[in-house]
Amino acid sequence: MTMSPEFRDYLIDMLRPLGPVTARAMFGGGGLYLDGVIFAIVFDDVLFLKADDATKGDFQERGMEPITYEREGRAELVEMSYWEAPAELLDDPDELSQWAERAWQVAKRASVKKNKRRVSANKNKHRASAKKDKRGAGRKAKRR
Repeated sequence: MTMSPEFRDYLIDMLRPLGPVTARAMFGGGGLYLDGVIFAIVFDDVLFLKADDATKGDFQERGMEPITYEREGRAELVEMSYWEAPAELLDDPDELSQWAERAWQVAKRASVKKNKRRVSANKNKHRASAKKDKRGAGRKAKRR
């Protein structure tokens, strides 16, 4: 599962209208990023774009499927939010850029939601810690 340098360069060139797309190696494949946000994954020189409930219907209409994997202890496959891009997009820079832009928007929305959950979790940790400190405040340590 790799992303060849030729395919990487081809995608970056095709996606030039979006802006400075970069590629990084990951999981034996690669990820495509715009403004630090990952919006696509490449495995074995197959492009997968980030999708959500609002956009996955476009992939389904074209007969495309998401990346799936087996997780230990689960009978069913786990579905990722990255869907195989229709092959014809790779011949049309304008259409590929449109699909990639939507994938980037999906990724940005997901990143905002993830950060909100992270901030909320940190606030809850802080509150719990503050409560512990309050309960301990005013108590004097016993000397032995």
